[in-house]
Amino acid sequence: MHKFSLAIHLVLLCPFLLPAQKMFTDVTEDAGIEHQFLVYEGTFGGGAVAFDINNDGLEDLYITGGTASDVLYLNQGEGKFKNVFEESGLELTSDYVTQGVASADVNKDGWRDLFITTINSEDNTTVIPRAKNLLFINNGDGTFRDATTSYGLEEFNSFSTGASFGDVNADGYPDLYVGNYFVEFTGKLGILKDATIASAHQTSKDYLFINKEGKHFENQYEEYDLGHKGFGFGSVFTDYDNDGDQDIFVHNDFGYKAVPNFLYRNRSPWKGFKDVSEEKEMDLKINAMGAAVGDYNEDGLLDYFVTNIKFNYLMQNHGGNKPFVNVAKETGAYSFAISWGANFADFDHDTDLDIYVSNGDLNPNCNPMANFYYDNQDGSFIENASLKGINDPGVGRGSVVFDMDNDGDLDILVVNQKPIHENYRVPSVTKLFRNDGAKGNWFKVALKGTASEANGIGARVEIFADGKHMIREIDGGNSSHMSQNSTIAHFGLGTANTVERIVVTWAGGKKQELTNQKANTSILIMENPENKTSFWIYAAIALAAIITAWQFLKLKKR
Repeated sequence: MHKFSLAIHLVLLCPFLLPAQKMFTDVTEDAGIEHQFLVYEGTFGGGAVAFDINNDGLEDLYITGGTASDVLYLNQGEGKFKNVFEESGLELTSDYVTQGVASADVNKDGWRDLFITTINSEDNTTVIPRAKNLLFINNGDGTFRDATTSYGLEEFNSFSTGASFGDVNADGYPDLYVGNYFVEFTGKLGILKDATIASAHQTSKDYLFINKEGKHFENQYEEYDLGHKGFGFGSVFTDYDNDGDQDIFVHNDFGYKAVPNFLYRNRSPWKGFKDVSEEKEMDLKINAMGAAVGDYNEDGLLDYFVTNIKFNYLMQNHGGNKPFVNVAKETGAYSFAISWGANFADFDHDTDLDIYVSNGDLNPNCNPMANFYYDNQDGSFIENASLKGINDPGVGRGSVVFDMDNDGDLDILVVNQKPIHENYRVPSVTKLFRNDGAKGNWFKVALKGTASEANGIGARVEIFADGKHMIREIDGGNSSHMSQNSTIAHFGLGTANTVERIVVTWAGGKKQELTNQKANTSILIMENPENKTSFWIYAAIALAAIITAWQFLKLKKR
């Protein structure tokens, strides 16, 4: 009887004695991904974008290479990718030291285009910057054409980092913000440190390129009241104040010795931005490398996870006139590392947003630093990267999330650099991790803009399911370090079987609603043609406000 009882106990305990299956599986080799970012002297780059180049419903990948070749991976389905870079029309990038990448439908022809940032040309390795950034228009046949000159970008030689697309004037054509780091630098990038950078006094202005009807870009940085200089790592377009237009959150390196971060409020319907950094306490004096955007505590306000050297910041949005508050320590999203990329996503489908963070030492220092996975548990975070199988120790930089195999959950790609020192103790190559552990239901929304940007960049998707209210902004780029996530809004639903209501807020503030959609489905929402908010409507609103104010002052004088 005793032996039988013991046997029963051993059988019951066996599942707990065996190692648990990891949530993520490294499928880099099986998927056909072979990439390693090669640094120019050290430290900087690289980025990636998940986008569908041929409109076949499978998201492809473009990854910058630094001094190595960039790659364009065509998604073959069933988790397989093929590098089709050769004869893609993108070979020109091999003449440049590439850094970041972003994608949008620049000319509204139904195909995703590419913008790639550079810091130098391969044949000019002395004073930087010496190179232009590169714009490629999608031909719709699997190839691209260089449109840098025809779109007016030829003369903007710069040391550029992160790029992001948004629609600041809600005209339907995606505008472009480009972060710039140096005006000029003659030293060695591999030995950069705060004293070297701060004493160089070479902070640079960024670019704000306004898209002129899909035909060319004009830099209107000053015209939009964006006059700052900084060691720029780019920005994200985001609606932090829920007023329907796109604001800008700028992240700068060495903010404690040079120029801090900036938060700019879009003054639409008037042209320009207002600097609200200090009053909102978003003038972070840190080494800001990138940012993730998401409503982690489900209060209807977007929060910002900002990567940094040493400790990252989780800036909680309190709305109205109240400042943001850094709650990284209180929530547990607070671990020592040198962090670069970051992504908010509901990886486990329990309805709340988790955080993935890619870490990597300064190159050539190159001490292995495992990546973070912050598991959201009722608004607090537990670091579970090792348990989830995602604690890659490579020299990480940019990272993207997307559903590579269209199975409803989000997978992760992290761009890793080749260490300059050959004695780096672990492999450091770009990794693709397949999500095998999401348990709950899910829901995906792709947008098709008509008056707005073709992929909904600049829009917001909100869903209501089983008492939950969830928000996603459509990613325009640089929401991770120099990278861009999928533009398809993804939601974990937990046990909910139905999405009761979906609200899309297009760029400019017009709303569109759907109801009663089944869980575990992907839907495409086409923008209603009447959603276009014209200049004259804006002008009428502004004129009415001026007349009302004038009448009020007139009555007050009486």
